[in-house]
Amino acid sequence: MDLLLIIFLSFLSISVNSRKKTKQMEKQNHSIVTEFILLGLTEFHELQIFFFLFFSIIYIAILLSNLIIILVVKLDPQLQSPMYFLLVNLSFIDMSLASFATPKMIGDLISENKAISYEECMAQIFFLHLLGGSEMMLLVAMAIDRLIAICKPLHYKNIMSHRICIRLALFSWTTGFVHSVSQMVFIVTLPFCGPNVVDNFFCDLPQVIKLACTDTYILDLLVIAFSGLLSLFCFIFLFISYSIILITVHHHSSSGYSKAMSTLAAHITVVVLFFGPCLFIYIWPFSHVFIDKIVSVFYTIFTPLLNPIIYSFRNKDIKKAMIKIKTKNYLLTNFNFLLLFIIKELLEVNFRILSLGYGIFMWDYD
Repeated sequence: MDLLLIIFLSFLSISVNSRKKTKQMEKQNHSIVTEFILLGLTEFHELQIFFFLFFSIIYIAILLSNLIIILVVKLDPQLQSPMYFLLVNLSFIDMSLASFATPKMIGDLISENKAISYEECMAQIFFLHLLGGSEMMLLVAMAIDRLIAICKPLHYKNIMSHRICIRLALFSWTTGFVHSVSQMVFIVTLPFCGPNVVDNFFCDLPQVIKLACTDTYILDLLVIAFSGLLSLFCFIFLFISYSIILITVHHHSSSGYSKAMSTLAAHITVVVLFFGPCLFIYIWPFSHVFIDKIVSVFYTIFTPLLNPIIYSFRNKDIKKAMIKIKTKNYLLTNFNFLLLFIIKELLEVNFRILSLGYGIFMWDYD
């Protein structure tokens, strides 16, 4: 991670030098943008208070639920398998994905100053694509794991060794880093000397590019090419992989098919929930502010919340591991299950007010 930060700071340095040169070339009546204004989710004070409470609970639930998954997998020796190794990496990415913009969004809901500096805006874009690209490839790695486990069960342990799992995780992070750098190359050299208002709760690359005081038509196409096609490629690969898995199991036995459907339903659900917003943002030709905000919230907040529920808390092995941890009286047992109880209560509250919040949100844009 230190290496990633060093390289990212070098990109910021390039950006600053480029902006200095641009400033020297601009006329006196032009000003260089040093900060952006995030309009957030809504301008209504009552809704801001509601969203502040609602998303604060959501964010705490995301952190606690993913931390518990990491803790349970690390404490239970029976969960030291490739699938759960990759699941721990997914939980870490989900926590990071929810943290790159959500805390500032929550703070902006009760603050009058909704500005974000140029450097912070670039950092948000960098980490969004780093984490998003890494999670895409990690989902591909998890699909490969399931494909080998079902299609090559006798060779599974030899193929999916611990060394291979580490390589898959490193490849996921490397792909995310390369993807993020490719996006930063497009934007760090752009001159921003005019409008600085971003109608979202974080710096989204397509919206920020539109604020540049130059023609960005080619850049828009390149962003779609690098981000949209990467999402589409991974989604198609996952679709083919899971189709092969289901066909393979179906040919072996009907009972096995039913069991596999129950197991793979969680994987397929997560894939659809994650890639749906990605494909919508970068491939869908039409844009609407309200829809963009809904998709952004779902992608950066609700997906990291739903992943632990879909993958883990409905998983029999995870439930057995939690019970085992409790009965064996590990050092963190009482604290661990206190967190579980808190999460359970938070999730119940969230789902009760989710429909109400959506109705109010819709009313705000009518």
